[in-house]
Amino acid sequence: MPSSTALFRTLLPAADWPRLGAAVQRMHAEGRIVQASGKADVTGASHLAARLLRRVLTLPEPGAGQAITVTIERNVAHERWSRRFRRSSMRSMLRAGTDGQLHERLGPVTLCFTLHRDDDAIEWQLQGVRLLGLPLPRALCGTVLSRSGMRGGRYAFDIDVRLPLVGRLVAYCGWLEIDHVA
Repeated sequence: MPSSTALFRTLLPAADWPRLGAAVQRMHAEGRIVQASGKADVTGASHLAARLLRRVLTLPEPGAGQAITVTIERNVAHERWSRRFRRSSMRSMLRAGTDGQLHERLGPVTLCFTLHRDDDAIEWQLQGVRLLGLPLPRALCGTVLSRSGMRGGRYAFDIDVRLPLVGRLVAYCGWLEIDHVA
């Protein structure tokens, strides 16, 4: 069985890691397999283009107060994140790029982020997008605001994705509590 690596810990400056909230450190570095559950509010445009893009990228469908379960599987080369929402499942593969960025693959798209500590949270700053391995012009990438922090002692997340001509593709925020670590 391959050993695991703490991907987020390797992509943040060593001095920043101890300053993150305890729940953030646990979610992003503890164990080879992490299972967590919680609640999420999901919004997004309702027009056909947004619905189709969400489906292709396995993004969650809108709905308030959705139960969410997350499984993170870590190994030496990557992390596999599986998120189950009320009506949809979202899967992505995360790895460290040779550019020192976090690369998250969602279907045919790879998002490239730099990670920064902001107070006790991690901010993911979008640097570029690749479609089937080819870089997209920055003007087509839109904005992705993503933050992993703490609220009320729990791991909290806040993601907002907006695209030109589409508007808000998806936004989801909520909390998770770790149920099991192996």
